[in-house]
Amino acid sequence: MDEENKTMITVIHLLGFQTPKNVTFLIFLLFLSLYCLTICGNLLIITLVSYSQSLHSPMYFFLSQLAVSDILLATDILPIMLHAFLLENTTLISISNCITQFYFFAVSETSECLLLTLMSYDRYLAICKPLHYTMLMNHQFCWTAVITSWSLSFLAVLTYTLDISKLQFCALNIIDHFFCDLDPILQLSCSNTTFVQLLVTISSALFGFVPFFVIIISYVYIIVTIFEIPSIKGRQKVFSTCSSHLTVVSIFYGTLLFVYLIPKRGQSWNITKFVSLLYTVVTPMLNPIIYTLRNKDLKQVIEKIINNILRLHFRNHQNMQMP
Repeated sequence: MDEENKTMITVIHLLGFQTPKNVTFLIFLLFLSLYCLTICGNLLIITLVSYSQSLHSPMYFFLSQLAVSDILLATDILPIMLHAFLLENTTLISISNCITQFYFFAVSETSECLLLTLMSYDRYLAICKPLHYTMLMNHQFCWTAVITSWSLSFLAVLTYTLDISKLQFCALNIIDHFFCDLDPILQLSCSNTTFVQLLVTISSALFGFVPFFVIIISYVYIIVTIFEIPSIKGRQKVFSTCSSHLTVVSIFYGTLLFVYLIPKRGQSWNITKFVSLLYTVVTPMLNPIIYTLRNKDLKQVIEKIINNILRLHFRNHQNMQMP
């Protein structure tokens, strides 16, 4: 390694997507729209669950926490990406800010894994153990499970993020990505990263793969129970209660497995960035849409609110016309 590469770096160039200049502003508007949709959609979920009595159930409580996780993820990734588009596809970020962005990204991904697991457990109890559902999935358990999930997410990620912050960075200060992911950060380090990678592997196994297998096992029991229902309508009705969750799990874990399990030699950075875009930008936007479109209770609450607004507007309009 020459002397230039041994120079310690404090600032990183995020290359982003390197789009043509004539379409950069249009892409900026596209991602700005996606960000607004993500924030508004997830805030809508949180608001509906908080203020509608019919949605005060464990399933929707966990869904509101998932919406919080999606807002955290989108807010961690998209503002810096939008800033990069305004600066012609490249942006400068300090090492500390880069590690901070990775920290909150990892926290949101970890919490999403745990929350999706809680939601699958909720569906398992509701479908396979309906007589025990109220006793097991009570108010105290829900709050304890959610607080534990968030606490474990922040603490687990903190264990290896602190070690990352202690590394020395002296390679070329360029990351060919649109956010600070783990591998690009470690590639900039001239320190031994074996221990950090070991901690990340252990954390990924505990908070990524274990929840994934729990979800799979839960749905095996759920599917077996559904097939034991004699009527087709009964099967469809029961399956509809978990179809939204299953769709979100498939999208979330499908993209994660593609990015982090397929060998890097088999994929270009453009493909990696595109797939990363799916779970960092698209999935947080799709989650509230999937649940709203495929969930009868949420649609009924939204329709009720819209009807009340229209009724109030019509009444005010009539009062204004009265002499």
